[in-house]
Amino acid sequence: MPKGVPNTSHTGSFKQQVVEDMRENKLSQNETASKYGVTRSVLQRWERIYLEEGASALYEERRGRAVGGNKGRPPKLAKQVEEDLIAENQQLRAEIDYLKKLDALVSERVRHEKKRK
Repeated sequence: MPKGVPNTSHTGSFKQQVVEDMRENKLSQNETASKYGVTRSVLQRWERIYLEEGASALYEERRGRAVGGNKGRPPKLAKQVEEDLIAENQQLRAEIDYLKKLDALVSERVRHEKKRK
Protein backbone atom coordinates (compact mmCIF):
# COMPACT_ATOMS: atom_id res chain seq x y z
CA MET A 1 0.00 0.00 0.00
CA PRO A 2 1.39 3.46 -0.88
CA LYS A 3 2.69 5.72 1.85
CA GLY A 4 0.14 8.05 3.37
CA VAL A 5 -2.87 5.90 2.41
CA PRO A 6 -4.46 4.45 5.55
CA ASN A 7 -5.81 0.92 5.66
CA THR A 8 -9.57 0.95 5.56
CA SER A 9 -11.74 -1.38 7.57
CA HIS A 10 -15.14 -2.33 6.20
CA THR A 11 -18.02 -3.61 8.28
CA GLY A 12 -19.37 -7.09 7.82
CA SER A 13 -22.69 -5.75 6.63
CA PHE A 14 -20.94 -3.66 3.95
CA LYS A 15 -18.97 -6.69 2.75
CA GLN A 16 -22.13 -8.80 2.62
CA GLN A 17 -24.02 -6.07 0.75
CA VAL A 18 -21.23 -5.76 -1.84
CA VAL A 19 -20.97 -9.50 -2.49
CA GLU A 20 -24.72 -10.03 -2.62
CA ASP A 21 -25.17 -7.04 -4.97
CA MET A 22 -22.50 -8.43 -7.27
CA ARG A 23 -24.12 -11.88 -7.33
CA GLU A 24 -27.75 -10.74 -7.60
CA ASN A 25 -27.11 -8.19 -10.37
CA LYS A 26 -24.54 -10.41 -12.12
CA LEU A 27 -21.89 -7.69 -12.02
CA SER A 28 -18.29 -8.46 -12.84
CA GLN A 29 -15.68 -8.12 -10.13
CA ASN A 30 -14.21 -5.07 -11.86
CA GLU A 31 -17.60 -3.36 -12.11
CA THR A 32 -18.38 -4.08 -8.47
CA ALA A 33 -14.95 -2.97 -7.29
CA SER A 34 -15.24 0.40 -9.04
CA LYS A 35 -18.87 0.83 -7.91
CA TYR A 36 -17.99 0.39 -4.22
CA GLY A 37 -14.45 1.78 -4.28
CA VAL A 38 -12.64 -1.38 -3.24
CA THR A 39 -9.88 -3.31 -4.96
CA ARG A 40 -10.61 -6.38 -7.02
CA SER A 41 -8.39 -8.56 -4.81
CA VAL A 42 -10.34 -7.52 -1.70
CA LEU A 43 -13.58 -8.29 -3.50
CA GLN A 44 -12.27 -11.71 -4.57
CA ARG A 45 -11.37 -12.49 -0.94
CA TRP A 46 -14.82 -11.44 0.30
CA GLU A 47 -16.57 -13.52 -2.36
CA ARG A 48 -14.47 -16.58 -1.55
CA ILE A 49 -15.24 -16.24 2.16
CA TYR A 50 -18.93 -15.70 1.39
CA LEU A 51 -19.15 -18.80 -0.82
CA GLU A 52 -17.02 -21.12 1.33
CA GLU A 53 -18.01 -20.09 4.85
CA GLY A 54 -21.25 -18.13 4.49
CA ALA A 55 -22.27 -14.52 5.02
CA SER A 56 -21.63 -14.63 8.77
CA ALA A 57 -17.91 -15.23 8.14
CA LEU A 58 -17.63 -11.76 6.60
CA TYR A 59 -18.22 -10.28 10.06
CA GLU A 60 -15.14 -11.97 11.58
CA GLU A 61 -11.86 -10.12 12.03
CA ARG A 62 -9.18 -11.89 9.98
CA ARG A 63 -6.16 -9.64 10.32
CA GLY A 64 -3.11 -10.59 12.39
CA ARG A 65 -1.70 -13.95 13.34
CA ALA A 66 -3.90 -16.99 13.58
CA VAL A 67 -4.73 -18.18 17.08
CA GLY A 68 -3.17 -21.49 17.93
CA GLY A 69 0.55 -20.99 17.38
CA ASN A 70 2.55 -23.33 15.13
CA LYS A 71 0.16 -24.65 12.53
CA GLY A 72 2.81 -25.91 10.13
CA ARG A 73 4.92 -28.06 12.45
CA PRO A 74 3.31 -30.88 14.42
CA PRO A 75 4.12 -31.07 18.15
CA LYS A 76 7.01 -33.27 19.24
CA LEU A 77 6.13 -36.77 20.38
CA ALA A 78 7.25 -38.30 23.63
CA LYS A 79 10.49 -40.28 23.31
CA GLN A 80 8.81 -43.64 24.09
CA VAL A 81 6.00 -43.02 21.59
CA GLU A 82 8.51 -42.11 18.90
CA GLU A 83 10.56 -45.27 19.58
CA ASP A 84 7.40 -47.42 19.48
CA LEU A 85 6.41 -45.92 16.13
CA ILE A 86 9.87 -46.52 14.68
CA ALA A 87 9.79 -50.16 15.85
CA GLU A 88 6.30 -50.66 14.39
CA ASN A 89 7.41 -49.10 11.12
CA GLN A 90 10.39 -51.47 10.91
CA GLN A 91 8.16 -54.46 11.65
CA LEU A 92 5.68 -53.46 8.95
CA ARG A 93 8.47 -53.02 6.42
CA ALA A 94 9.76 -56.51 7.25
CA GLU A 95 6.25 -57.96 6.80
CA ILE A 96 5.91 -56.23 3.42
CA ASP A 97 9.28 -57.62 2.28
CA TYR A 98 8.25 -61.11 3.43
CA LEU A 99 4.94 -60.90 1.55
CA LYS A 100 6.69 -59.70 -1.60
CA LYS A 101 9.08 -62.66 -1.49
CA LEU A 102 6.21 -65.06 -0.84
CA ASP A 103 4.28 -63.61 -3.79
CA ALA A 104 7.34 -64.01 -6.03
CA LEU A 105 7.73 -67.67 -4.98
CA VAL A 106 4.05 -68.42 -5.58
CA SER A 107 4.20 -66.73 -9.00
CA GLU A 108 7.29 -68.75 -9.89
CA ARG A 109 5.60 -71.99 -8.83
CA VAL A 110 2.47 -71.19 -10.89
CA ARG A 111 4.61 -70.38 -13.92
CA HIS A 112 6.48 -73.70 -13.54
CA GLU A 113 3.22 -75.65 -13.31
CA LYS A 114 1.91 -73.99 -16.47
CA LYS A 115 5.08 -75.01 -18.36
CA ARG A 116 4.68 -78.67 -17.34
CA LYS A 117 1.15 -78.85 -18.81
